[in-house]
Amino acid sequence: MGSDQRKLVHVHIRWVLRRDMPEILDIEAASFEFPWLEDDFIRCLRQRNNIGLVAEYDDQVVGFIIYELSKSHILVLNLATTPEMRRKGIGSQMIHKLIGKLSAQRRTKILLEVRETNLGAQLFFRDSGFRAVSILRDYYEGTSEDAYSMEYSCQRSISLQADRTVPIL
Repeated sequence: MGSDQRKLVHVHIRWVLRRDMPEILDIEAASFEFPWLEDDFIRCLRQRNNIGLVAEYDDQVVGFIIYELSKSHILVLNLATTPEMRRKGIGSQMIHKLIGKLSAQRRTKILLEVRETNLGAQLFFRDSGFRAVSILRDYYEGTSEDAYSMEYSCQRSISLQADRTVPIL
């Protein structure tokens, strides 16, 4: 295996439990310049339509995703993995779990915002099938930093899959 190849790991994805909070907070602090606090997570997860999942590997929480379900879409609120487990497919597995919740009849999109300075996240989401749909000017409180609004569309995914089955003449 070459040094540029990464070792992908398979994780178990389950609901967030209260006992996961210390590990989630550690991942959050290691991942973001302006991390959520424990109260932010608790307040968010107490909302009726908000859901939290963690990714476990060897009985350790190595990633998490917080999202909001609405009638027409899923909004990703927060996603992170431990620094040492990045680029091993964990984020992709969590996003794939959300994609599995989409349908052409009901929830058709996954939406999220990414800081303009977070190139790694922008590339990750692009590679996961998301596309930037707008720029949100001065989006983050306390800074003048913009965000990119990104979207994964169930219809777009279906049409891309259909395009792959058509032979090119």
